[in-house]
Amino acid sequence: MTGARPVRQTQAERRARSRGALIEAAAVRLSAFGYAGLVLEQVARDAGYSRGAVYHQFAGKDELALAVVDWVAELWNVEVRGPATEQARPDEVLLSVARAHAVFCRREISQVMLTLRIEFLGRDHRIGSTVAEAVGEVEAWCAALVTEGRVSGRIPSGPPADATASAFLAVLEAVGVHGGGKPPHDVELAERAVRGVLGLPPAV
Repeated sequence: MTGARPVRQTQAERRARSRGALIEAAAVRLSAFGYAGLVLEQVARDAGYSRGAVYHQFAGKDELALAVVDWVAELWNVEVRGPATEQARPDEVLLSVARAHAVFCRREISQVMLTLRIEFLGRDHRIGSTVAEAVGEVEAWCAALVTEGRVSGRIPSGPPADATASAFLAVLEAVGVHGGGKPPHDVELAERAVRGVLGLPPAV
């Protein structure tokens, strides 16, 4: 009896696999060292490829960093935002975001957006602009949820919705930086913190 033949990957599949590995390796380095510490040769080694593989997939450092931003944003949407939207009420959506974001921060790549936002603050650069746009979209979504929650009576009145949403995300980032990767208290602390920002009573 002969064994099954191994399935051969197509060129497109191999290309997609190497691209994904390079993006993930770059995300780990960006999260830890920022754009200034993104060395393409090291990214290639971390991903298990040659330096040439990076330039075969990406025009340069900027294009790789932008691909990382897109990938991290999509991953956050899938793991945090998507499941949260299954909740019925706006306050539950925001609390779900807090809990899921705390879990997301256990990943090595979780600080990419924060690191790049700080690094490019005040600079006219497309990476900084792309990060700011992605974060701004999430902030606007959170502000809309705060407004909806106040109209329905689920979230008490307070500072303007946009300021509350900004504080909500800032608290999540702070808990992620200082408590990220340290279960199980990271999730509890994230929920406690955002309940305070939103003006919600403590969990029973």
